Amino acid sequence: MDHTIKLARFCSDLSFDSLPREVIHKAKLCVIDYIANIYGSLELDAVRAVVGYVESLGGPKAATALGCGFKTGLQNAAFINGTTAEAIEAQDGLRFGGNHPVCAVLPVAFVLAESLRLGGRKVIEAVVTGYEAADRPAAAMHPWHTLSGFLPTGTCGTFGAAAAAAKLMGLDEAGMLNAIGNAGYLLPLSMAEQLMGGYTIKIVQGGQAASAGIMAAGLASKGITGCPEVLEGSALKGGFTQITAKAEPKVERLTDGLGEHYSIMDIYFKPYTACRHTHGAAQAALELVKEHAFKAGDVDSVAVHTYGIAELAVGKGVPEGGSFVSAQFSIPYVVAVCILDGDLGPGQLTERRIADGAVLELAKRVSIRTDDELNKAYPDKTSSRVEIVLKDGRRLVKQTDIPKGDPRDPMEAEDLAAKLRRFAGKRDAAKLERIIDMVMGMEKLRDIKELARII
Repeated sequence: MDHTIKLARFCSDLSFDSLPREVIHKAKLCVIDYIANIYGSLELDAVRAVVGYVESLGGPKAATALGCGFKTGLQNAAFINGTTAEAIEAQDGLRFGGNHPVCAVLPVAFVLAESLRLGGRKVIEAVVTGYEAADRPAAAMHPWHTLSGFLPTGTCGTFGAAAAAAKLMGLDEAGMLNAIGNAGYLLPLSMAEQLMGGYTIKIVQGGQAASAGIMAAGLASKGITGCPEVLEGSALKGGFTQITAKAEPKVERLTDGLGEHYSIMDIYFKPYTACRHTHGAAQAALELVKEHAFKAGDVDSVAVHTYGIAELAVGKGVPEGGSFVSAQFSIPYVVAVCILDGDLGPGQLTERRIADGAVLELAKRVSIRTDDELNKAYPDKTSSRVEIVLKDGRRLVKQTDIPKGDPRDPMEAEDLAAKLRRFAGKRDAAKLERIIDMVMGMEKLRDIKELARII
C-alpha cells in the first residue's frame, strides 16, 4: 500500500512556492488562532502550574515559552506551547478526524524556527506539512480511534509534529519517513478516559505530542530508523491504524487527494472555550439571550435536543468539585454560563466561575436529549436545538445546524483578530495589532524570532 511512504514523500517535497494562496492564507489564520488560545489558556490556574513546573526544570534558553516571558529547552518549550494551545479548549479542529492539529504542530513550528533562525515562509511550510501528517491518520480512523479509547490530538498529532520538525530541520525524504516512523513509537497513548473523567492532565496532550515529535525528527536526523509502514502496518498487524482502533480503518484516507486537497482547508475554528460538540447549543443559547433579553432568574427549564455523539460525549453535568475540563465537556454547564454571562470565553473557565453556585444550580435545570432527526443529519451537520421555558410560560426556541467557525460558516481574519483581542485580556493593545499584522504578512518575516519575542 505504501501509504506512509507516499505521505512522507509529499511532506518532503512540499514547498511554500507550490502552495495555493488560499492554503497559505488558512495557515496564517491558524497561527492567529493559536496565539489567541495561548493567551486564553494562561488565565487558568492549572496551566500556570504546568508552566511553573517546566520552568523550574531549567535547561538551555533555546526557545520561547510563548506568552510566559522566558526561554527554555526545545522540547520543554514545545511542551508548554502545546499545553497552552490546548487547555482553553478553543483550539482549531478537523471535524473529519476528531483531532486538533494545532496543539502539536504549531508549537514545533515556532520553537524550531526560532532556534534555527528561520523565517515565516518556512513556518508556513511546516504548518501545512504538519497538518497533513496529523489529519490524515486521524481521518483514516475516525471515529473508531476515539471510541477505542484514544484522543487523536495527542496520538495523531505526534505524526504532524514530527513531520513539521523534519521539514524545518531540512531532512530529505528518507529522513522525513524515519521521523514519521519514529513518531509512531514515541507518541503518547492520550487516553480518552482522562478527558471523560475531567482530569486536568488532559491539557498536556498537545504538548506531549509536540515534544515527542521533536525527538522523533531529531533522532531521524541522526540516522535512527522507524518503520516505513508505521501508519498502515504490514502483515505483522502492528501498524498504528491496526492497533489503535476496534474497527477496520479506512487507510485510503491516508493518501486520497494528496496534493490536490489540503486538509488544512477543512479546519474549523472555535469562537467558544468548550468542546465543539457543545457549540451548537452554546450558539443557540447566546442568540436567544441576545434576541429576548431575559435573565437567568426568568428561566424555568432548558431542554437541549442534539445528536447522539454529543449527548454521549458532553451530555453530563459538572460534578461537585469538578474541574474546568469537566465544564468544557458539559452542555449543561455551557448553556447555563452562556445564559448567565452572555459569553463563553476564558472568563467562563476559571476555577472560581465553575464553582459558582448560580451556574451549577442553573445547569441542573438543563436536560439533554438525542433527537432522531438531528442524529440522522450527523456528521454532515452538528445540530443542536435549545428550548428555554420561562417562568411566565413563554417558550424560546433556537436551532443551530452549522456552528460558527465551520468552513461553511467560517471565522475569517477579522473574526480571529477579534478573538485574539478578546482572549488577550489586559495585554497591550498596540502590541496585539502588531502581532496580527506580522502574522498576516508572515511570508515577509525573515526570522520568526521577531514574532515570538512579542507574543
